[in-house]
Amino acid sequence: MPTRLELCKAEDVAPGTALRVEAGGVIVAVFHIEGAFYVTDDACTHGPGSLSEGYIDGDVIECNFHNGQFDIKTGEVVSPPCMIPVKTYPAKVEDGVVVIEVD
Repeated sequence: MPTRLELCKAEDVAPGTALRVEAGGVIVAVFHIEGAFYVTDDACTHGPGSLSEGYIDGDVIECNFHNGQFDIKTGEVVSPPCMIPVKTYPAKVEDGVVVIEVD
């Protein structure tokens, strides 16, 4: 049964930015892109980079460690050296709070 996690207030993530959040044993990056919220694992799949500290260009996040890029919405690799997609979590906003479910 999935576990519901409240991550942060929606107002805590300014448009076009990301926030690193630790909740329920996971560390994720919460992105506020084009009026919607997206959540991925914070750790880059290639190295020790933190995606929440990366560079956002539209719906692409560039890792701050080796400059690999991921699609924020799907987790798919956009540019090497990353080869493995980053895990994403469907996010919704309930009563002003960003919420995900994890297995």
